[in-house]
Amino acid sequence: MNESGALRDLVVLDLSRVLAGPYCTMMLADLGAEVIKIELPGTGDDTRAYPPFRTNRNGVQESLYFANINRNKKGITLNLKKPEGKELFRKLVEKADIVVENYRPGVMDRLGLGYEELKKINSRLIYGSVSGFGNTGPYRLRPGYDILAQAMGGLMSITGSAGGPPTRVGSAMGDVLGGLHLMIGLLSAVHARQLTGRGQRVDISLMDCAIAATENTALKYIESGQLPPRMGNRYAAVSPYDAFRVKDGKIIIAAGNQKLYEKLCTDILDRPDMIDDPRFATMEGRLKEQDAIAAVIEDSLSDMTMEESVELILSKGIPAGPIYDISQILQDPQVQAREMFIQTEHPTLGAVTVNGCAIKLEDAKPSVRTPAPALGQDNLRVYQELLALTEEEVNVLRDQAVI
Repeated sequence: MNESGALRDLVVLDLSRVLAGPYCTMMLADLGAEVIKIELPGTGDDTRAYPPFRTNRNGVQESLYFANINRNKKGITLNLKKPEGKELFRKLVEKADIVVENYRPGVMDRLGLGYEELKKINSRLIYGSVSGFGNTGPYRLRPGYDILAQAMGGLMSITGSAGGPPTRVGSAMGDVLGGLHLMIGLLSAVHARQLTGRGQRVDISLMDCAIAATENTALKYIESGQLPPRMGNRYAAVSPYDAFRVKDGKIIIAAGNQKLYEKLCTDILDRPDMIDDPRFATMEGRLKEQDAIAAVIEDSLSDMTMEESVELILSKGIPAGPIYDISQILQDPQVQAREMFIQTEHPTLGAVTVNGCAIKLEDAKPSVRTPAPALGQDNLRVYQELLALTEEEVNVLRDQAVI
């Protein structure tokens, strides 16, 4: 147990795999919860077979994808299809605060381990499920993946170059949003339990989360009757607020209000005439004339590098920044100061860099304490400590392929 973590009093049984559920439980673990990752004997989480790989000290390839998203967790194996496995899980539920799973709706019920059954064992249990479409509605039984959430939740329809095809966000944003919403829901249920003494179910849909992330897109359509177009790096509400080419790449300028626009015109572009020009005088006009504004900005900055132009624009109090690639992000002093990448020591992979935690608490600081577990690594410890099984009993369960 992490003695200083904000969530150090919570025990989480993590049945989830791939990304949405494990992302949620990774954050819970970073914040101090005791997360017990439960995997199928022999195979484990699908992401153990996902690249990038590194050959470990034993000459076997291991997944760095798995290592990143499953740090700070204990790892046990358990076959929930075997009667003995079901019984062990029920006993673990007696000790747990939270169960997290991302099976298709109905799978846990068919196993006899759904929320309605588990709450009979532990009325304070908080049961979190994340799936493609949630536990209600006509699509509830459809399989769900990140790309489907982005497609059906509207993110792809507003992402991409102007006139280009709908485009998936480069990372698995549907899964990440699902994991974040699941965590918020679980911690809300923990607080509600303090008020009522009862647990409850938290039901998260990846499609719902993607829709929520489109913010006011639907409102624009409802109000105007026009489908919001793809705009590349532009923003439908503000201009200039875009990527602009300079000598050695592109930078972002975000003149989010009239004052900033006027400072850009006078202090950077040396074009005070653009303030009163009827084409550009209002935000509505600037949104219609974005190409003309971009031409002026890019001509003015054409002889400057990204670093030079960003420093100049920032010196005038106007928000700006470079468009980084991953290599530049890793070297950025702000990223390093905020510990957004952390080097850990893995028992078989050696030094492994993982993503840091974006939640910064002043006292109960999140931390990366332990590497991702080997498959079944903590079987003996967890079954002994939580269920008081003997080493001999654990060995028998292993021989019977229950664990």
